[in-house]
Amino acid sequence: MSETSSTPCNLCGNRHVSVLSMRSRSGAPLRTVICDQCGLVWSDPFPHDPRKFYEEEYRLDYKKTYAPKAKHILRAGRVAIERHDKIKHLLQSRKTMLDVGTGGGEFAYLMKALGHDIQGIEPNKGYAEYSKAQYQLNLQVGFVQDGDFAEASFDLITIWHVLEHTEDPCSVLGILRKLLKLDATLVVEVPNVEAVCQSPASSFHEAHLFNFNVQTLQKMGEKAGLRAVGHLLSADGGNLTMFFQAAEAPSAENWTVAGNAERIGNIVKGHTNLRHYMRAAPYLRFVKKLQRAIAERNLSQQVADSKVLLDQLYREHRLL
Repeated sequence: MSETSSTPCNLCGNRHVSVLSMRSRSGAPLRTVICDQCGLVWSDPFPHDPRKFYEEEYRLDYKKTYAPKAKHILRAGRVAIERHDKIKHLLQSRKTMLDVGTGGGEFAYLMKALGHDIQGIEPNKGYAEYSKAQYQLNLQVGFVQDGDFAEASFDLITIWHVLEHTEDPCSVLGILRKLLKLDATLVVEVPNVEAVCQSPASSFHEAHLFNFNVQTLQKMGEKAGLRAVGHLLSADGGNLTMFFQAAEAPSAENWTVAGNAERIGNIVKGHTNLRHYMRAAPYLRFVKKLQRAIAERNLSQQVADSKVLLDQLYREHRLL
């Protein structure tokens, strides 16, 4: 049954939506809707003030600290290696890079250690100051919407699991387009709303204001003046990585995506507990988590020098 959203769709401007869920993964009330015309999914209304939440609360909610333990550094370092592997075909020569939402700085540090000229921007003051101090990163504290960067100054821009947190993702993509040099690449990674690797109750939560699939992310890029030149899905389907380059200025076209809302709605509604736990994937995922916990049982201490840990990890993977 179609309802009306409190804000227009960030992609096509429509206000006619269907409700996908009324609960977050924490069990708190969270109204998640899908645009009937294009299939973009978002929290309506937003559950928090995005600026205040990501500046002050987000990292503490997730990690409980700005000074990570050894296990957190190594986990983030492994993620940085996975991200490097996804873009290594773009790193054959020295690049001028921007990493949007540097977090703890592990990926930006890897790029710096590999010889690339990388800048970063991170809104959370605690994490930004920590990563600047640990890795001597060229880092601005704030949101990319407020960043001080010259237009057409980057060969490569990465924005890993940040776009879904922004209050106006189409505007953010438009800002990043202006920062790309000619023939440069923008790499955007977001959770895939079509994923069924997590339990049904974990599909939506407060931190992710928007949810994308291939079609809506590609269309949003096109609206922002970008053209998709390829995409990847992670092995479990949970992450969507899309590669963009600057295109001509967007035309005044209809940004609807026929059949996309029905497609996503059917996947979400069909992702039931019975179907989920009849598959082998959740049990394999549990085993992997258990193995990681066992491997990390002696890594609970705080770390004075994160750089030493990351250097060792990156050397083990023959990156340094």
